[in-house]
Amino acid sequence: MKSLLVKVCSINREKNLFKISQLDVDMIGLNFYLDSKRYINNISININSNINRVGVFVDPTEAELNQYISDAKLDYLQLHGSESPEFCKAMSSKCSIIKAFGVDADFDFSMTSDYEFVDYFLFDTKTILHGGSGKKFNWQKLKEYKGETPFLLAGGIGPEDADKLLEIDHPKFAGVDINSRFEIEPGIKHVGNVDEFIKRLKN
Repeated sequence: MKSLLVKVCSINREKNLFKISQLDVDMIGLNFYLDSKRYINNISININSNINRVGVFVDPTEAELNQYISDAKLDYLQLHGSESPEFCKAMSSKCSIIKAFGVDADFDFSMTSDYEFVDYFLFDTKTILHGGSGKKFNWQKLKEYKGETPFLLAGGIGPEDADKLLEIDHPKFAGVDINSRFEIEPGIKHVGNVDEFIKRLKN
């Protein structure tokens, strides 16, 4: 069985960020969406160099992204809004792209086809909050995805879900994005729970 990528999203405290980066994490999400309660503001980003830095945004401008790519040394842009294929294509020449889609029972996966050039899709539970809802969508829905772009799964994943995730049989399932179900409070993750979850998922 292939090893799944693990992305830990939306940490906004320096000490917690450093501790999480000592674990077997592949990506860490830095939330630059101003309206989020997990917004990261004026902290030193101290992350191990082998971990990819993912900037999380909702309908940003190209100028904003260019600034963040430079200032935060981002490896990926995770775009959670209504960013057009043309906008994502333009940014893909400057940074790797994760395009997020909110999934519910009525979601049509064919709408992802215009974004097939991005590096990953992120399938999250549809919510007005653009993520971080702590709620799952029905993972059986993933069987409807027939695209070629690998995807990360998000939305309500908790410490108890490692075994269920390993049962997902989809050729493009690349990894998971964990957030609110691992929190002590918004922006602060429980290091022990994250560590145990990763060990169960990867070992």
